[in-house]
Amino acid sequence: MLLALRLFLSAKQDEKQLSGVKKMKRTVKIISLILVLTVVVGCVFALSACNKNGDEHKEKLVVGLECAYIPFNFTQMTDANGAVKISNAEGYANGYDILIAKRIADALGKELVITKLDWDSLVPGVKTGTLDLIIAGMSPTAERRESIDFSDSYYESNLVIVVRKDGRYATATSLSDFAGANLVAQQGTFHDAALEAQAATYGITRGTPMATFPDMTVALNSKAIDGYVAEEPGAIADCAANSQLTYVHLKNNENGFKASAEDTSLAIGMRYGYDQKDAINNVLSDISADERLSLMESAVQYSTDNSSSETQSTFFTRIGGIFQKYYAWILKGVGYTILVAIVGTVVGLFIGLLIGMYRTLDKPKNKFLAVLKKIGDVILSIYIEVFRGTPMMVQAMVIFWGFALLNDGNTMNVTLAGLIIVSINTGAYMAEIVRGGIISVDKGQFEGAQAIGMTHSQTMWNVILPQALRNIMPSVANEFVINIKDTSVLNVIGFTELFFYGKSIALNTYATFETYLVIAAIYFVLTFTITRILRLVEKKMDGKKDYRIMGSQNMDAESIVRENKATGENQQ
Repeated sequence: MLLALRLFLSAKQDEKQLSGVKKMKRTVKIISLILVLTVVVGCVFALSACNKNGDEHKEKLVVGLECAYIPFNFTQMTDANGAVKISNAEGYANGYDILIAKRIADALGKELVITKLDWDSLVPGVKTGTLDLIIAGMSPTAERRESIDFSDSYYESNLVIVVRKDGRYATATSLSDFAGANLVAQQGTFHDAALEAQAATYGITRGTPMATFPDMTVALNSKAIDGYVAEEPGAIADCAANSQLTYVHLKNNENGFKASAEDTSLAIGMRYGYDQKDAINNVLSDISADERLSLMESAVQYSTDNSSSETQSTFFTRIGGIFQKYYAWILKGVGYTILVAIVGTVVGLFIGLLIGMYRTLDKPKNKFLAVLKKIGDVILSIYIEVFRGTPMMVQAMVIFWGFALLNDGNTMNVTLAGLIIVSINTGAYMAEIVRGGIISVDKGQFEGAQAIGMTHSQTMWNVILPQALRNIMPSVANEFVINIKDTSVLNVIGFTELFFYGKSIALNTYATFETYLVIAAIYFVLTFTITRILRLVEKKMDGKKDYRIMGSQNMDAESIVRENKATGENQQ
């Protein structure tokens, strides 16, 4: 009687175990279905906005700029003061460069298209034919002329130094008065080159170059630096938007920096052989010096109207103003960030699963197939090492502009590019994560499955992967969180994710600290929420806490009755 009871209870335990396995497999299938649908929706969304070049491009004048160099170019919320809609991002572009671009487009009889790109992407954009012109306050230096051609000058300016009104250098009259000062300039500009060349001569400490003028403004206001180098119109705009700042008027080659006319003049960048160069130079020659001065005064006024309101208020008022004025940008940035993070993680996981299953295949007995598998292993190893061993930002630049270079200037849709870059980068990491998950499953389960006649694919799908997926879920969740944050590097190709819009807001408002504090809080909310959701998924895959495995069958009959009774009470 006791033996019969033990056998009955053991059967019940086996039934529970089988039910638990079925639930785990069902959970995996449901998750897989959701992930596949996410990928499909993401790809359809990206493809629906694919860039169209060719004949349409001929009727347009595509101009690239940062929209971040006040008053030459900046971003605003509306089309006030004749601003032009940005083609690849929210907002409108305005400034001196835009006024010049409109003149040129009208003269050529073409539609003006403004493309917002990171500074480092402007030259590749022209070289690949994606952009027709660069009108971004760029100096035609000898180094740049090696890559692209330039028009005649459309503006000349002096280099000046922006300082605090209450600082020791506010009364300076020449560059020699800045002995002992810690000065910085924008990264990758002639401003920094001039500062580097002459800092030692005047006893000036050259600080690490910064990415944007608002960054330098924040550093100056916080007294981390004593001043920064800028062109005079930019200094006027910065000081108009920040009442605590002023600038020291310097004149090139006299009491200021030594500079050639080539270095301090601004010109329009274009590819060599561009057939509209002469026409553009004719347009520029028709703009008199007085008219250029008038255009610059207008640009300074437009930039002041656009940025002054947020800088003349308290800390919390500025934060509230950022949310109130730019909530649409923030929400759109959050949406794109989540989209790319989800699709990238899912596709990356799928790539990792395929590679993991491929690597577990037994060596074929056929020599030809064995050689093919060996070649496949080498290719996969190269893929994993390359994409794990290089920064995603570099991968984005190579893939995005490489595609345009090989495709006669036709660019990949930025959203699609972002999805591809994040996916293949994640796939390289997921391949190793999945490999570790498969290895963590007891080898005896492979042998047992093969012993009952299961094929390799059946073993992987029905036995190994459900367990491996549960084991790697914490690592998958971690990779998801990393992808949410790493989408920020895609702003170098103009991908409009959360950091892209945060950067734009900071450039518009000069409220750099407040803006990035808001962006940081949003990133934290996203990652925290995703982490908690994936924890729930883990618990779902684990099943109920009172689940008993085969080891419980080793207990005596009385203990089994007691535990099953307790289980029944817990389930009620």
